[in-house]
Amino acid sequence: MKNKILVVDDESRMRKLVKDFLVRRDFEVLEAGDGEEAVDVFFQEKDIALIILDVMMPKMDGWEVCRTIRKHSQVPIIMLTAKGEERDELLGFELGVDEYISKPFSPKILVARVEAILRRSGGLSADVLTAGGITLDKTAHFVTVDGEKVELSFKEFELLEYFMENQGIALSREKILNNVWNYDYFGEARTIDTHVKKLRSKLGAKGEYIKTIWGMGYKFEVE
Repeated sequence: MKNKILVVDDESRMRKLVKDFLVRRDFEVLEAGDGEEAVDVFFQEKDIALIILDVMMPKMDGWEVCRTIRKHSQVPIIMLTAKGEERDELLGFELGVDEYISKPFSPKILVARVEAILRRSGGLSADVLTAGGITLDKTAHFVTVDGEKVELSFKEFELLEYFMENQGIALSREKILNNVWNYDYFGEARTIDTHVKKLRSKLGAKGEYIKTIWGMGYKFEVE
């Protein structure tokens, strides 16, 4: 089951930007273009895990949406605002807002905050990693690609886990050896390259998420 995120903003371009980044991280995204629609969607859906809520909106602003929802639910709420005024931030926390992010913001940072809040609230297990259709369960020690189980060796599993925990970060072969194989690098790159080749093959089309950085190492990145 994917976590549902409700994105509320009267700018369709902003909703699309946030949605695209969330979908890449395997969230299901619902949208609302004004405050009244947001309240309607929230009470219709019931199982929304988190709300990203803009302050300045027609019909009903973000504060009023927050007040209305807080009468019935403690669902995590991230407020977005173009203002950077301290009094707005204080009002948000008084209303029970979990996070407060000023525009303009980095979508990657926003998604990171979403994941951190869901982990804290128990909505996202730290033992399960998901990215672009790949799910890795640390506890059960299995991997699925688009719902189909993939058989990985112990080292292939650890390598994929390390990649997924460091998405978007360029990782040198030295760093991979130290963290996955737990020994210092002595110039032997073939061990990693061989495992990466096998891992890519087993992941099928998703293997392309593991990018080669020539002369350095690898980077796991979902397009």
